[in-house]
Amino acid sequence: MTATTTRRGPGRQDLPRQPARRTRLASHPGRAPAPLTTRIAFLAPAAVLVMVLSLAPFVMTVWRSFFDDSLVDPHFNGWGSYARIITDPVIVRSLVNTFFWLIGTVAIPVGLGLAIAALTNSVSWGKYARLAIVMPYALSGTAVAVIWNFILRDDGALNGLLEGLGLGSLAHAWLLEWPANTIMLIVANSWQATGVAVILYLVGLQGVPRETIEAAALDGVAGVRRFFYIVFPQLRATTAVVMGISLANGLKSFDLIWVLTNGGPGRATETLAVSMYWQSFVLQRPGSGAAIAVILTVVVVAVSVGYLRRQLRTS
Repeated sequence: MTATTTRRGPGRQDLPRQPARRTRLASHPGRAPAPLTTRIAFLAPAAVLVMVLSLAPFVMTVWRSFFDDSLVDPHFNGWGSYARIITDPVIVRSLVNTFFWLIGTVAIPVGLGLAIAALTNSVSWGKYARLAIVMPYALSGTAVAVIWNFILRDDGALNGLLEGLGLGSLAHAWLLEWPANTIMLIVANSWQATGVAVILYLVGLQGVPRETIEAAALDGVAGVRRFFYIVFPQLRATTAVVMGISLANGLKSFDLIWVLTNGGPGRATETLAVSMYWQSFVLQRPGSGAAIAVILTVVVVAVSVGYLRRQLRTS
């Protein structure tokens, strides 16, 4: 009988230690910067596109806002369009509605998105709940308006549910009285926008180190205290992104309002975006429409700059 021998490779501890890998950036000197003309040549197409598609229309809108509402041969009237719209009670209510939208479309999606993501992150059935909440985000604003019109009209699902529960006294003409109609529009918009907040917060929760959670558990910190003292501070960057997206969605909301209420009744649910469309294309007042567009731009820039400065200062 011939003895068989097996060849065994060296153990893990016997392997020669590999030299440490060095990064290419560390082993090679930095590249010389490209000439100024080359950099300008690369930047020129993007700069031209921004000027033609963004800056030029804005400058033309500002210029048009200083003329009257004549469609042919308009005359320069200085601040006349601005003075007229800021004294118009419809535009004043539109400005109030816009600030309602700013508050509601930030607070509701951020709060609900954080709560739903935290509550469904560690349970087995959470994926089904998240799917039901994220699905409205795939719908267009027009489809959301049609669904909520079925819910909120006088003979709609909400009033039918209240009457079925014996709470018929709470049935209401939800879209006919201000500010209840504006609040219901904000709720409908938040129903759609909460999905993206849930997705972003879930991504943020996946990035929280497990060691941090385990260390907090060993120290006896659990439940709500662990979430608000340990987890939530690490979601600051995610919260900044969610709030930025919610601000943009709230300020540019148009299709949901237009399809669901057409800005009414009596133009009571208009925001600045809807008022701009109404003045420019329905009433054929281009000077007033341009002035509202400038005011809306100032509001958007002021809110965005204030928000970004706060976030950068916090960082």
